[in-house]
Amino acid sequence: MRIISLSVDGIHQAAQRGLYEWLSEQDADIVCLQDLRALEYELDHDIFHPEGYFAYFFDSGVKHYNGVAIYSRYQPKALIYGLGFSSGVDMEGRYLQADFEHISIGSLLAPSASSELESADVKAKFFDDFQAHLHKITRKRRDYIFCGNWQMAHKPADVQNDRNNEGNSGYLPMERQWMDQLYRQIGYTDAFRCVNRDCDEYTSWPSGVVGEGDGWRMDLQVISNNLKSRVEYGVIYKNKAFSSHLPVIMDYDIEI
Repeated sequence: MRIISLSVDGIHQAAQRGLYEWLSEQDADIVCLQDLRALEYELDHDIFHPEGYFAYFFDSGVKHYNGVAIYSRYQPKALIYGLGFSSGVDMEGRYLQADFEHISIGSLLAPSASSELESADVKAKFFDDFQAHLHKITRKRRDYIFCGNWQMAHKPADVQNDRNNEGNSGYLPMERQWMDQLYRQIGYTDAFRCVNRDCDEYTSWPSGVVGEGDGWRMDLQVISNNLKSRVEYGVIYKNKAFSSHLPVIMDYDIEI
């Protein structure tokens, strides 16, 4: 099974840059997109409904703000919109999950802490609630793959010039500690690091332009520990940029 995930900085702009033509050549089973910046009714054009895929969208209800999508070659048994957080932040077009027989795949867009709508407090509360949710679902007899823009990096190898970015949102000590807990205590794994340990693999650029300024690896496919041995291949696609983020392509020895 091949899963591609990408934060698109606006789905219409990414489409104009050739995203869907590229996707048609990738033979992906699942595609998870984030930061659509579009309402669902604005996505009725055929280009947003590729042949051979079931298309699902979750918008924020606010124009040009957030939004996530999942394209799947297989019809899910269920879809989950949001994560049930009391704050309601997760319902702002931030999370969409497709449930299959024994596995769930989510498309995640975390708060960035870069505006009044997405303050540092909002981001911290989101991840506190997310951690509680992850603890809860570990009791379920199913595996999970969370694909998306996590808005944080974990290790020095994941941030170009890490010392210069230590005080920046996305690489704060509390955020790195949260990632430590995710991987060491709760029971999840960074799928890309199962097959690639290189220190110069970045997926996003805060400057807004790929290759300009410091690169960060904050676009992740985070998997249940049970799936670690099922990761076959992983790559960050660098030949063409459709946004300020690069696609993450992962192959798994999994059948849905």
